[in-house]
Amino acid sequence: MVSSFCWSCLTRLPSAPRAILPPTLTAQRVAAFHTSTALFSSPVKKKKGDVVPAKFRQAKSAKMKKKKPVERTRPPAVGERKALKKRIVLSNPNALEIEGMQDLSADNMVDARLRGSILGLPVPMLDQLRAVQAFKPKQGWSIFRRPGTVVRRETLELGRLIDGISGEGENKGRVVRKIVTGVRGSGKTVHLLQAMSMAFTKNWVVITVPEAQDLVIANTAYAPLSDENPNVYVQNDATAALLSRTVTANQNVLSSLSVSQAHPALKSAVKPGMTLEALAKLGIQDPAAAWNVFQALWTELTASSPAPGFEGTFKPRPPVLVTLDNLAHWMKESKYNSIDCKPIHAHDLVFVQHFLSLLKPNADKPTLPNGGLILYSTSASNSPTIYGVTVALQQLAARQAGVKPSSPEYPQADPFLNADNRVLAAFDSSKSTAPKEGSLELQTLGGLTREEAQGFMEYFARSGLLRENVTDAWVGEKWSLAGGGVIGELEKLGRRLRVVA
Repeated sequence: MVSSFCWSCLTRLPSAPRAILPPTLTAQRVAAFHTSTALFSSPVKKKKGDVVPAKFRQAKSAKMKKKKPVERTRPPAVGERKALKKRIVLSNPNALEIEGMQDLSADNMVDARLRGSILGLPVPMLDQLRAVQAFKPKQGWSIFRRPGTVVRRETLELGRLIDGISGEGENKGRVVRKIVTGVRGSGKTVHLLQAMSMAFTKNWVVITVPEAQDLVIANTAYAPLSDENPNVYVQNDATAALLSRTVTANQNVLSSLSVSQAHPALKSAVKPGMTLEALAKLGIQDPAAAWNVFQALWTELTASSPAPGFEGTFKPRPPVLVTLDNLAHWMKESKYNSIDCKPIHAHDLVFVQHFLSLLKPNADKPTLPNGGLILYSTSASNSPTIYGVTVALQQLAARQAGVKPSSPEYPQADPFLNADNRVLAAFDSSKSTAPKEGSLELQTLGGLTREEAQGFMEYFARSGLLRENVTDAWVGEKWSLAGGGVIGELEKLGRRLRVVA
């Protein structure tokens, strides 16, 4: 049967929606100007703010990522940081070797022709200087091939003084007391080192206190000296360290001397024929007896004749050099406290009392019967401001200049500033009746002269540290920039490497 619809009627019907058409007949959608189809496009990424609903029995709190374990390095051993801080380097293999450089000796330390030149420290002496802690960490020893010091006017005077005390002239057995002052970087500590070096060349006994501050900052044990003297305190560990330095630096001299006096405080510990080296080691091995051992050692070093029964082994004692750095820290209250929780004055420490008593000459007999030098220095970089010390040094300079205490020009302490009378009395030295006992002197170190500064800067140039033509005009310019030849400032200028174009 033929359908009543014709093809023209079928074409007039509305087109069917795309949803009812089979998938195979659906036209694929293609992005404009793109060769790939929509089926291969990447899926739409989720936004960061979208929160995924939690699953069954799942916590909704934020998940914290576990941190990776951090590998910790091994902590430094006990005392390692302090040893690194106080490390002393005395040689730089990258510096040039200076040809013809002389070593300090007993012959050339009084030679005026060497003024302005550099004298090297003998290699065997370096261990002795290290033992007495003559070198300081902030000094510039590590920039040169070997340690050396400049010969200045004060160095020659010091050499003649030590040579005269050791010689057979009129100055033999003389006792000299000096306090060295000066601006920062003027070479006060190096001046003490030069004195130690000269004393070692003359086979003196060298006793040093490298840093006076260490005795008053409460970093060592202390106790009352005895029941009879409860207000005087002893520092056994510090005394044992002093004995250790003395034995190490003066081993050759102490091992050749024997005990010549009786020491009842040590009882049976001291035996006849014992050397002074063995005597000092008693205090090192037993710090509780260190102070009594030090007193016995000092008695032996200052003996001029043997006691009865010790005549066979007695030998003449050599002169003694006593040095101390940073004196001002002993002129105030220390960090120690008494049993009443009150600060202990530094003058109440028996260690400090002994070394301060050397500044005053004895009325009857010399402090050092065999001669010697007592050389104390102040510090300008690490020094407390104490009014009593300032007035005491001014009074000492006035007495040395010939001004009498009764004169109106004599400096007096301001009564409103409360100067410590104990400090003023420590520097007030009267004249002794002993012929070779000198009074306390004040020595102020200034800058180098232009000739000395030129020799010092040539030392930098010959070591390869200074790439400049060392001329008179150039030295005069640096001498002025260094505050009139202050050796510490000259060293800073010499370290700056500049290449001449």
